[in-house]
Amino acid sequence: MLATLPAVLAGQVSRSRPKANPLPTVGEFVRFVDPITEAFVVRLTALSSASFLPAAANRFVSVKERYLVFSSDRNGSASPFQVDLRTGVLRQLAITAKLATDSLCLDPKERWLYFVDDGQLKRVEAGKKEIRRQVAEPIASDVSKFSMAPGGEIFVVQAGQLERIERSDSIKLASEAGAICVAQPGAKGCLFSREISATDREFWYASVGGGKPVLLAKGSIADPFWAPDGQTIIFLRDVATPNATLAEIHEVGLDGMHEHCVTPTSQFASFAPNFDGSVFVGASRSKAQPTVILLLRSAKRELTLCQHRANKAANVAPAFSPDARRVYFQSDHEGKSAIYSVNVELLVEPPGESQSG
Repeated sequence: MLATLPAVLAGQVSRSRPKANPLPTVGEFVRFVDPITEAFVVRLTALSSASFLPAAANRFVSVKERYLVFSSDRNGSASPFQVDLRTGVLRQLAITAKLATDSLCLDPKERWLYFVDDGQLKRVEAGKKEIRRQVAEPIASDVSKFSMAPGGEIFVVQAGQLERIERSDSIKLASEAGAICVAQPGAKGCLFSREISATDREFWYASVGGGKPVLLAKGSIADPFWAPDGQTIIFLRDVATPNATLAEIHEVGLDGMHEHCVTPTSQFASFAPNFDGSVFVGASRSKAQPTVILLLRSAKRELTLCQHRANKAANVAPAFSPDARRVYFQSDHEGKSAIYSVNVELLVEPPGESQSG
Protein backbone atom coordinates (compact mmCIF):
# COMPACT_ATOMS: atom_id res chain seq x y z
CA MET A 1 0.00 0.00 0.00
CA LEU A 2 2.79 2.44 0.92
CA ALA A 3 4.48 1.84 -2.41
CA THR A 4 1.50 3.44 -4.16
CA LEU A 5 1.61 6.64 -2.12
CA PRO A 6 2.99 9.85 -3.66
CA ALA A 7 6.36 11.38 -2.80
CA VAL A 8 5.22 13.38 0.23
CA LEU A 9 4.20 10.13 1.93
CA ALA A 10 6.78 7.88 0.36
CA GLY A 11 9.54 8.40 2.91
CA GLN A 12 8.27 5.38 4.77
CA VAL A 13 8.85 3.14 1.77
CA SER A 14 12.62 3.53 1.61
CA ARG A 15 13.30 3.85 5.33
CA SER A 16 12.76 1.27 8.01
CA ARG A 17 10.77 2.15 11.09
CA PRO A 18 12.95 4.16 13.50
CA LYS A 19 13.94 2.46 16.70
CA ALA A 20 12.16 3.63 19.81
CA ASN A 21 14.20 6.19 21.69
CA PRO A 22 14.14 5.95 25.50
CA LEU A 23 11.29 7.91 27.02
CA PRO A 24 11.94 10.55 29.66
CA THR A 25 12.35 9.22 33.18
CA VAL A 26 10.45 12.25 34.49
CA GLY A 27 6.87 13.02 33.56
CA GLU A 28 3.79 11.18 32.47
CA PHE A 29 4.76 10.00 28.99
CA VAL A 30 3.59 6.50 28.07
CA ARG A 31 4.44 4.96 24.70
CA PHE A 32 2.50 2.14 23.11
CA VAL A 33 2.06 0.51 19.72
CA ASP A 34 -1.18 1.21 17.91
CA PRO A 35 -3.00 -2.11 17.36
CA ILE A 36 -4.14 -1.18 13.84
CA THR A 37 -1.10 0.46 12.23
CA GLU A 38 1.71 -0.61 14.62
CA ALA A 39 2.79 3.04 14.79
CA PHE A 40 4.33 4.37 18.01
CA VAL A 41 1.89 6.59 19.89
CA VAL A 42 2.80 8.54 23.03
CA ARG A 43 0.28 9.54 25.68
CA LEU A 44 1.63 12.79 27.10
CA THR A 45 -0.70 13.24 30.09
CA ALA A 46 -1.79 10.95 32.91
CA LEU A 47 -5.28 9.47 33.18
CA SER A 48 -5.78 10.62 36.76
CA SER A 49 -7.05 13.98 35.48
CA ALA A 50 -8.58 15.39 32.29
CA SER A 51 -6.32 17.24 29.84
CA PHE A 52 -7.32 19.24 26.79
CA LEU A 53 -5.58 20.68 23.74
CA PRO A 54 -6.16 24.26 22.56
CA ALA A 55 -8.00 24.85 19.29
CA ALA A 56 -6.11 23.45 16.30
CA ALA A 57 -5.82 26.92 14.74
CA ASN A 58 -3.97 28.25 17.80
CA ARG A 59 -0.21 28.10 18.30
CA PHE A 60 0.29 25.75 21.24
CA VAL A 61 3.66 24.08 20.54
CA SER A 62 6.98 25.87 20.89
CA VAL A 63 9.43 24.55 18.30
CA LYS A 64 12.19 26.74 19.72
CA GLU A 65 12.00 25.57 23.33
CA ARG A 66 10.20 22.25 22.72
CA TYR A 67 7.18 22.55 24.98
CA LEU A 68 3.42 22.20 24.59
CA VAL A 69 0.72 24.20 26.41
CA PHE A 70 -2.55 22.57 27.41
CA SER A 71 -5.33 22.69 30.02
CA SER A 72 -5.77 20.26 32.89
CA ASP A 73 -8.04 19.91 35.92
CA ARG A 74 -5.39 18.03 37.93
CA ASN A 75 -5.49 20.66 40.69
CA GLY A 76 -9.27 20.81 40.95
CA SER A 77 -10.32 23.10 38.10
CA ALA A 78 -9.04 23.64 34.59
CA SER A 79 -5.80 25.65 34.48
CA PRO A 80 -3.10 26.29 31.85
CA PHE A 81 -0.07 23.99 31.96
CA GLN A 82 3.14 23.57 30.01
CA VAL A 83 4.93 20.26 29.39
CA ASP A 84 8.54 19.99 28.26
CA LEU A 85 8.49 17.64 25.27
CA ARG A 86 12.06 16.50 25.94
CA THR A 87 11.87 15.73 29.65
CA GLY A 88 8.16 15.41 30.37
CA VAL A 89 8.39 17.99 33.16
CA LEU A 90 5.06 19.72 33.82
CA ARG A 91 4.49 23.23 35.12
CA GLN A 92 1.27 25.06 35.94
CA LEU A 93 1.41 28.56 34.45
CA ALA A 94 -1.49 30.28 36.21
CA ILE A 95 -4.44 29.77 38.53
CA THR A 96 -7.71 30.40 36.72
CA ALA A 97 -11.35 30.63 37.73
CA LYS A 98 -13.24 29.45 34.63
CA LEU A 99 -10.77 28.70 31.87
CA ALA A 100 -11.93 28.24 28.27
CA THR A 101 -9.76 25.19 27.62
CA ASP A 102 -9.61 25.61 23.84
CA SER A 103 -8.52 29.25 24.03
CA LEU A 104 -4.82 28.84 24.93
CA CYS A 105 -2.55 30.46 22.34
CA LEU A 106 1.13 31.40 22.30
CA ASP A 107 2.15 34.72 20.81
CA PRO A 108 4.43 34.58 17.73
CA LYS A 109 7.57 35.10 19.84
CA GLU A 110 6.45 32.37 22.27
CA ARG A 111 6.94 34.65 25.25
CA TRP A 112 3.30 35.05 26.29
CA LEU A 113 0.43 32.61 26.65
CA TYR A 114 -2.98 34.17 26.03
CA PHE A 115 -6.30 32.62 27.12
CA VAL A 116 -9.89 33.41 28.10
CA ASP A 117 -10.72 33.02 31.79
CA ASP A 118 -14.21 33.76 33.09
CA GLY A 119 -14.92 36.17 30.25
CA GLN A 120 -11.56 37.96 30.40
CA LEU A 121 -8.73 37.78 27.89
CA LYS A 122 -5.55 37.32 29.94
CA ARG A 123 -1.91 36.51 29.46
CA VAL A 124 1.00 35.02 31.41
CA GLU A 125 4.64 34.46 30.57
CA ALA A 126 5.57 31.04 29.21
CA GLY A 127 8.67 29.08 28.38
CA LYS A 128 11.17 30.21 31.01
CA LYS A 129 12.18 27.54 33.51
CA GLU A 130 12.18 29.87 36.49
CA ILE A 131 8.56 30.91 36.01
CA ARG A 132 6.07 29.57 38.53
CA ARG A 133 2.32 29.96 38.78
CA GLN A 134 1.45 33.57 38.10
CA VAL A 135 -1.37 36.04 38.44
CA ALA A 136 -2.55 36.49 34.86
CA GLU A 137 -2.51 39.98 33.35
CA PRO A 138 -5.98 41.05 32.09
CA ILE A 139 -6.17 42.41 28.53
CA ALA A 140 -9.89 42.78 27.78
CA SER A 141 -13.24 42.00 29.41
CA ASP A 142 -16.47 40.36 28.21
CA VAL A 143 -14.53 38.22 25.72
CA SER A 144 -15.91 34.89 24.49
CA LYS A 145 -13.38 34.19 21.71
CA PHE A 146 -10.14 35.61 20.41
CA SER A 147 -7.59 34.93 17.69
CA MET A 148 -4.00 36.05 17.20
CA ALA A 149 -2.60 36.83 13.77
CA PRO A 150 0.94 35.68 12.87
CA GLY A 151 2.17 39.22 13.49
CA GLY A 152 0.72 39.33 17.01
CA GLU A 153 -2.42 41.36 16.26
CA ILE A 154 -5.42 40.28 18.35
CA PHE A 155 -9.05 39.98 17.29
CA VAL A 156 -11.76 39.32 19.88
CA VAL A 157 -15.46 38.57 20.09
CA GLN A 158 -16.38 41.04 22.83
CA ALA A 159 -19.98 41.37 24.00
CA GLY A 160 -21.08 39.73 20.74
CA GLN A 161 -19.08 42.14 18.56
CA LEU A 162 -15.98 41.30 16.51
CA GLU A 163 -13.21 43.78 17.30
CA ARG A 164 -9.52 44.26 16.68
CA ILE A 165 -7.66 45.28 19.81
CA GLU A 166 -5.34 48.26 19.43
CA ARG A 167 -2.86 49.55 22.01
CA SER A 168 -5.21 52.13 23.49
CA ASP A 169 -8.51 51.30 21.82
CA SER A 170 -10.33 48.74 19.69
CA ILE A 171 -11.87 48.79 16.23
CA LYS A 172 -15.33 47.31 15.74
CA LEU A 173 -15.51 45.11 12.64
CA ALA A 174 -18.89 43.32 12.90
CA SER A 175 -21.84 42.64 15.17
CA GLU A 176 -23.57 39.35 16.04
CA ALA A 177 -20.29 37.43 16.08
CA GLY A 178 -20.52 33.85 17.35
CA ALA A 179 -18.32 31.02 18.55
CA ILE A 180 -15.62 31.14 15.86
CA CYS A 181 -12.99 33.84 15.32
CA VAL A 182 -9.89 33.26 13.13
CA ALA A 183 -7.51 36.10 12.25
CA GLN A 184 -6.47 36.48 8.63
CA PRO A 185 -2.75 36.19 7.81
CA GLY A 186 -1.45 39.73 7.58
CA ALA A 187 -4.15 40.89 10.03
CA LYS A 188 -6.14 42.54 7.24
CA GLY A 189 -9.35 41.03 8.55
CA CYS A 190 -10.94 38.19 10.46
CA LEU A 191 -13.23 35.27 9.81
CA PHE A 192 -16.11 34.85 12.27
CA SER A 193 -19.25 32.77 12.61
CA ARG A 194 -22.92 33.38 13.20
CA GLU A 195 -24.89 30.48 14.61
CA ILE A 196 -28.09 29.51 12.77
CA SER A 197 -29.07 26.40 14.71
CA ALA A 198 -27.51 23.60 16.76
CA THR A 199 -26.07 22.08 13.57
CA ASP A 200 -25.82 24.95 11.08
CA ARG A 201 -23.84 28.19 11.03
CA GLU A 202 -22.53 30.90 8.73
CA PHE A 203 -18.93 31.94 8.06
CA TRP A 204 -18.38 35.69 7.51
CA TYR A 205 -15.36 37.80 6.65
CA ALA A 206 -14.83 41.28 8.11
CA SER A 207 -12.08 43.54 6.79
CA VAL A 208 -10.10 45.96 8.94
CA GLY A 209 -10.33 48.39 6.03
CA GLY A 210 -14.06 48.81 6.51
CA GLY A 211 -17.11 47.84 4.50
CA LYS A 212 -19.84 45.36 5.28
CA PRO A 213 -18.93 41.81 6.30
CA VAL A 214 -19.13 39.25 3.49
CA LEU A 215 -20.96 35.95 3.83
CA LEU A 216 -18.56 33.17 2.77
CA ALA A 217 -20.45 29.94 3.49
CA LYS A 218 -23.41 28.57 5.43
CA GLY A 219 -24.90 25.24 6.43
CA SER A 220 -23.44 22.27 8.28
CA ILE A 221 -19.87 23.60 8.29
CA ALA A 222 -17.00 23.55 10.79
CA ASP A 223 -13.25 23.95 11.39
CA PRO A 224 -12.34 26.95 9.19
CA PHE A 225 -8.66 27.63 8.43
CA TRP A 226 -6.99 30.30 6.32
CA ALA A 227 -4.91 29.36 3.33
CA PRO A 228 -1.29 30.58 3.77
CA ASP A 229 -1.84 33.53 1.42
CA GLY A 230 -4.95 34.64 3.32
CA GLN A 231 -7.10 34.79 0.20
CA THR A 232 -9.27 31.71 0.77
CA ILE A 233 -10.51 29.59 3.64
CA ILE A 234 -10.80 25.82 3.84
CA PHE A 235 -13.34 24.10 6.06
CA LEU A 236 -15.35 20.93 6.64
CA ARG A 237 -18.81 20.65 5.11
CA ASP A 238 -21.34 17.87 5.63
CA VAL A 239 -22.97 17.08 2.29
CA ALA A 240 -26.27 15.17 2.28
CA THR A 241 -26.73 12.46 -0.36
CA PRO A 242 -29.61 10.02 -0.85
CA ASN A 243 -27.67 7.28 0.94
CA ALA A 244 -25.56 9.09 3.54
CA THR A 245 -24.14 12.37 4.79
CA LEU A 246 -20.59 12.81 3.54
CA ALA A 247 -17.85 15.01 5.00
CA GLU A 248 -15.87 17.04 2.47
CA ILE A 249 -13.14 19.67 2.69
CA HIS A 250 -14.26 22.79 0.83
CA GLU A 251 -12.60 26.06 -0.15
CA VAL A 252 -14.04 29.52 -0.85
CA GLY A 253 -12.62 32.97 -1.62
CA LEU A 254 -13.18 36.23 0.22
CA ASP A 255 -16.01 37.23 -2.11
CA GLY A 256 -18.04 34.22 -0.99
CA MET A 257 -18.27 32.99 -4.58
CA HIS A 258 -17.19 29.78 -6.28
CA GLU A 259 -17.08 27.47 -3.29
CA HIS A 260 -15.70 24.11 -4.37
CA CYS A 261 -14.80 20.72 -2.95
CA VAL A 262 -11.08 20.29 -2.35
CA THR A 263 -11.35 16.62 -1.48
CA PRO A 264 -13.82 14.15 0.00
CA THR A 265 -12.85 12.57 3.32
CA SER A 266 -13.55 9.31 5.09
CA GLN A 267 -16.10 10.98 7.34
CA PHE A 268 -13.87 13.53 9.08
CA ALA A 269 -15.51 15.03 12.17
CA SER A 270 -12.59 17.42 12.76
CA PHE A 271 -9.46 18.25 10.80
CA ALA A 272 -6.51 20.62 10.40
CA PRO A 273 -4.07 21.44 7.58
CA ASN A 274 -0.28 21.45 7.71
CA PHE A 275 1.66 24.71 7.25
CA ASP A 276 0.98 25.03 3.49
CA GLY A 277 -2.34 23.20 3.19
CA SER A 278 -0.88 20.31 1.18
CA VAL A 279 -1.67 17.64 3.80
CA PHE A 280 -4.60 17.37 6.18
CA VAL A 281 -4.99 15.41 9.39
CA GLY A 282 -8.48 14.35 10.37
CA ALA A 283 -10.42 12.37 12.95
CA SER A 284 -12.90 9.93 11.44
CA ARG A 285 -16.39 9.76 12.92
CA SER A 286 -16.77 6.17 11.71
CA LYS A 287 -17.89 3.87 14.54
CA ALA A 288 -16.18 0.90 12.88
CA GLN A 289 -12.89 2.75 12.23
CA PRO A 290 -12.43 5.61 14.72
CA THR A 291 -9.00 6.61 13.45
CA VAL A 292 -6.66 9.57 12.93
CA ILE A 293 -5.91 9.91 9.22
CA LEU A 294 -3.46 11.78 6.98
CA LEU A 295 -5.00 13.00 3.71
CA LEU A 296 -2.86 14.22 0.80
CA ARG A 297 -4.59 17.11 -0.94
CA SER A 298 -3.24 16.68 -4.46
CA ALA A 299 -3.71 12.92 -4.77
CA LYS A 300 -6.77 12.71 -2.48
CA ARG A 301 -5.27 9.65 -0.78
CA GLU A 302 -5.49 8.73 2.87
CA LEU A 303 -3.15 6.98 5.29
CA THR A 304 -4.31 5.82 8.72
CA LEU A 305 -1.98 6.92 11.53
CA CYS A 306 -3.62 5.33 14.57
CA GLN A 307 -6.88 4.83 16.40
CA HIS A 308 -8.47 7.58 18.47
CA ARG A 309 -11.58 5.70 19.73
CA ALA A 310 -12.97 8.88 21.28
CA ASN A 311 -16.60 9.01 22.35
CA LYS A 312 -17.06 12.10 20.20
CA ALA A 313 -14.81 12.37 17.14
CA ALA A 314 -15.30 16.15 16.84
CA ASN A 315 -13.45 16.55 20.14
CA VAL A 316 -10.33 14.71 18.92
CA ALA A 317 -9.12 17.98 17.32
CA PRO A 318 -5.97 16.64 15.60
CA ALA A 319 -3.33 19.22 14.66
CA PHE A 320 0.20 19.34 13.25
CA SER A 321 3.10 20.76 15.20
CA PRO A 322 4.49 23.92 13.53
CA ASP A 323 7.43 21.91 12.14
CA ALA A 324 5.03 19.21 10.83
CA ARG A 325 7.01 16.46 12.58
CA ARG A 326 4.23 15.35 14.90
CA VAL A 327 0.46 15.19 15.09
CA TYR A 328 -1.21 15.91 18.42
CA PHE A 329 -4.76 14.90 19.33
CA GLN A 330 -6.93 14.24 22.36
CA SER A 331 -9.15 11.30 23.24
CA ASP A 332 -11.17 10.02 26.19
CA HIS A 333 -11.05 6.36 25.16
CA GLU A 334 -9.02 5.43 28.27
CA GLY A 335 -11.49 7.07 30.63
CA LYS A 336 -10.56 10.76 30.91
CA SER A 337 -9.50 13.11 28.16
CA ALA A 338 -5.75 12.80 27.52
CA ILE A 339 -3.32 14.21 24.98
CA TYR A 340 -1.54 11.95 22.48
CA SER A 341 1.25 12.36 19.96
CA VAL A 342 2.34 10.44 16.87
CA ASN A 343 5.45 11.04 14.77
CA VAL A 344 4.87 11.85 11.06
CA GLU A 345 8.26 13.26 10.03
CA LEU A 346 8.84 10.38 7.58
CA LEU A 347 5.44 11.01 6.01
CA VAL A 348 5.10 14.81 5.77
CA GLU A 349 7.73 17.20 4.48
CA PRO A 350 8.70 19.92 6.99
CA PRO A 351 8.41 23.64 6.25
CA GLY A 352 11.42 25.78 5.43
CA GLU A 353 13.37 27.30 8.27
CA SER A 354 11.58 30.66 8.03
CA GLN A 355 8.16 29.04 8.23
CA SER A 356 8.91 26.61 11.06
CA GLY A 357 10.40 29.30 13.26
